[in-house]
Amino acid sequence: MEKFHGKYRISSARLRNWDYASQGMYFVTLCTKNREHYFGQIIKSEIDKGHFEMQLSEIGRIVESEWVRTPEVRLDMNLELGEYQVMPNHFHAILIIGENQFNTKELIRETDKNPDDTHRDAILAAPNDSESKSNPDSDPVFELEMQMILATNTKVKNKFAPQSKNLGSVMRGFKSSVTSFMNDQNIYFQWQTRYYDHIIRDYDEYQRIANYIRKNPDNWGNDRLG
Repeated sequence: MEKFHGKYRISSARLRNWDYASQGMYFVTLCTKNREHYFGQIIKSEIDKGHFEMQLSEIGRIVESEWVRTPEVRLDMNLELGEYQVMPNHFHAILIIGENQFNTKELIRETDKNPDDTHRDAILAAPNDSESKSNPDSDPVFELEMQMILATNTKVKNKFAPQSKNLGSVMRGFKSSVTSFMNDQNIYFQWQTRYYDHIIRDYDEYQRIANYIRKNPDNWGNDRLG
């Protein structure tokens, strides 16, 4: 986190030295504009009364169906869907980009350090100020949501190419397909401008994030995006 005019601001959500066309597992979150509840509501499960589930609205069903179609409309990118969850005002998903003809092989390095040593998301970066340091024992997914709430709409130019075959292009296409359908049906709907991503480092982290996504309806009352 950096200071601007004496105040903290969130750095770019994009990881500076990472090519987002690369093979990898990505945790993504999209929010509705002003966090309006377009996608449905959380209700008690009919099967298990001790749990909650998402009851999708018409818009919510379109969000889900368009996401499920993502790999088939981008066959050349070798995409695979992991866990996903449509929530009343946001959408969580894991997207896996496999090896394909558009993957670049190397990171652009700004230093001589091993990129694994500095491989972190700017959105999760801890502030330097002693009053704002992150708790080392805190849940990184919780930190992600807290940063998402505070994040600005800073626009960042990606240094890598081609821009049509990377994570950003997938997310733009998905958002656009949902919006276009709503426009055709004369249904008012807007996404928040940005989306948020986190590069999943290993299987343990994948399992933790997948479990978090699955439990999102049960945790709705404590959800910082609610």
